[in-house]
Amino acid sequence: MNLLTRIAGCAVFAPLTGYSPLSGADELERPIRETQMTNPIDTSQRFARRVLLASLVAVGLGQTVLFAILAPLGREIGLSEIQVGAIISASSITVFLCVPVWGRLSDKWGRKRVMLIGLFGYTLGTVVFAAVFQSALMGLLAPMPAFVALVISRMLHASVMSATMPASSAYMADITTVATRTKGMGAVGAANNLGAIMGPALGGGLAIFSLLTPLWFAAGLTLVTAIVVTFMLPEAPRVVLASVPARMSRLDRRILPFMIVGVLMFAGFAIVQQTMAFRFQDVLGLTGVETARIFGLAMMMSAAASLLSQIVVVQRMNFRPFTLLKIAMPLLIVAFAIMAISESRDFLLAAMVLQGLGMGLAGPGFMAGASLAVGPEEQGAVAGVAGSCGPLGFTIGPITGTALYSLQPEYPYLFTLMVYVPLLVFVLYTKVDQQSKE
Repeated sequence: MNLLTRIAGCAVFAPLTGYSPLSGADELERPIRETQMTNPIDTSQRFARRVLLASLVAVGLGQTVLFAILAPLGREIGLSEIQVGAIISASSITVFLCVPVWGRLSDKWGRKRVMLIGLFGYTLGTVVFAAVFQSALMGLLAPMPAFVALVISRMLHASVMSATMPASSAYMADITTVATRTKGMGAVGAANNLGAIMGPALGGGLAIFSLLTPLWFAAGLTLVTAIVVTFMLPEAPRVVLASVPARMSRLDRRILPFMIVGVLMFAGFAIVQQTMAFRFQDVLGLTGVETARIFGLAMMMSAAASLLSQIVVVQRMNFRPFTLLKIAMPLLIVAFAIMAISESRDFLLAAMVLQGLGMGLAGPGFMAGASLAVGPEEQGAVAGVAGSCGPLGFTIGPITGTALYSLQPEYPYLFTLMVYVPLLVFVLYTKVDQQSKE
């Protein structure tokens, strides 16, 4: 695993930032090494701590593989744009409901156990989801029965796989201090984005065999990751609570500003994520496989830009969480404006890069801010509640975006602009208590 981490650093960090392979891997590890823990993990076990970040690479890869192929795959079996969006929305509302529960259970059961539930559940759910698509491609299921089966299988899949991220974020919170929390959450985001870079590249490459091959690969990779986590990841250095903590409200005044920003931010991101594949295919006149490749490239570039902003800005500079959001919002607004007015391949790719830069700053700012607003005994709960903002955004975004796209291809991005401009005003003029704590 040590060797794989260093190879990943060489392949991704060095071309983007000029770092050496070792420094790229170390950058993700720095928040962990700087942490003063109640129950420190011995230096000789540093390798095991990297398993947390490696598992997030696998999760990021699996998620972006699906987004790269879902739009063309849905059209292959006769689904409409709205039906494709509904599949994502149905799974996202399931994650929205389940993530807070898994976050609180990780406070009681321990981070590692809940992570394993998510990883093994992800593997099984992906196999079932791919099998339904395979049946539809073979003609065993008509479009409407296939759509219903895909929605049900994806919701069942989401109910279990949603355990991974809140447990992982809470694990990182456990091994960081207040001073290193933002960098720690940046490392979580960077690991996830490393997977997001690899996912579209693999998805586009493996799609030459079939559009389903990337899903089978993702299931196998997640299974291997779950096995590695089982044997290599130590329990988080914390005391497991005797009972499940009280439920944390999404309207809790300590975290409410971050909840508002999170839901709207991820809704806009989801609109783009779910409609841009259609945009590339329709504007450039591409086949399904060609769409998977070009959109895979776009997602890879976006994720690389996100990773770059996390490595250079989040890890190197001590910006407060809301400051990161203030920097990110204008970048995202410009990106959506380009998507709305341009039909050029190069300009659309450039817009995806700008979006990646913005989300790379906004994600850690959002998660770190929510984490710093509460005490150490509530980290699982806040990770679950904050983690549910993304799924809620992805519940609203895909169905809204695909409905608007079916009316006029530019509408999804104009709508997102209408959401983000007032969101920028809100971020600029909102003051939060965390800023005095950092």
